[in-house]
Amino acid sequence: MLALNNTSVQPVVFFLTGIPGMKTAQAWISIPVCLLYVLAISGNSLILFVVFHEQSLHGPMYYFLSMLSATDLGLSLCTLSTTLGVLWFEARKINLNACIAQMFFLHGFTFTESGVLLAMAFDRFVAICDPLHYTTTLTNARIVHIGLSMLIRSVAVMLLVVLFVKRLSFCRSVVLSLSYCYHVDLIQLSCSDNRINSILGLFAIFSTAGFDCPCILLSYVLIIRSVLRIASSEEQQKAFNTCISHIGAVAIFYMPLISLSLVHRYGHSAPPFVHTLMANVFLLIPPVLNPIIYSVKTKQIRKAIIKVINRKQGRI
Repeated sequence: MLALNNTSVQPVVFFLTGIPGMKTAQAWISIPVCLLYVLAISGNSLILFVVFHEQSLHGPMYYFLSMLSATDLGLSLCTLSTTLGVLWFEARKINLNACIAQMFFLHGFTFTESGVLLAMAFDRFVAICDPLHYTTTLTNARIVHIGLSMLIRSVAVMLLVVLFVKRLSFCRSVVLSLSYCYHVDLIQLSCSDNRINSILGLFAIFSTAGFDCPCILLSYVLIIRSVLRIASSEEQQKAFNTCISHIGAVAIFYMPLISLSLVHRYGHSAPPFVHTLMANVFLLIPPVLNPIIYSVKTKQIRKAIIKVINRKQGRI
């Protein structure tokens, strides 16, 4: 096929893929997928609403939780149209610029969420290891600076990645293996040398999630060491209970992310549906489960949600 640069008069068109080998069942599969999107969007919107409106939740831990919900919400919304479009309407076509834009937001929100999880680990570290200086260490201004630094880091990394993707040449018609644009999937379809892009992709992962994950592990090593020094087993249990929600959020974020990256880079012999399954797990499970985990395990969030629901029922 003829290779076209992205500056060509004829725009490059990509074709998204639904569920490989299950085209006739896609309409039925779209029902649980749609339900997961609804749960993700409504759950994270509810968390943002209660944190914003409830004065008792105006503290560092809940500000970081609202950042997590905002990134999960963005992660769900940036792929909603293409995923459901493919499953419902066979709307598979997407041009290069739209694909790159979706890739930018998808990976940008992913890297931002990794940074937010690191900030939440720091929050738990200060709360448990240095509680007397908690409010003076995590001031509102410092929380804003932390949030902005995570956002700026993600944007800077992704702008570099996008710049080099724009330099690639692609074939006239190319088929992506997912229902959304994923960086590794996109550059593998290039008709030109993509080694720099692959290196940049690895750099982007290691400079964000690759840095954040060891720091989170280190923070929990220090937390565990500090908690074990507490004489009372009841106090130890109470301290560990404050970390359970965050540990769950870290697990459901990093495990699918690492698995998807490994499958895309090294799992070429794996069946196509394995790639699709991992991609959907990475995309939907964290935004769906995070609000549930925090609502169940955090008493203050649970009380605030019940309060909001009762208030709305009282108005009816």
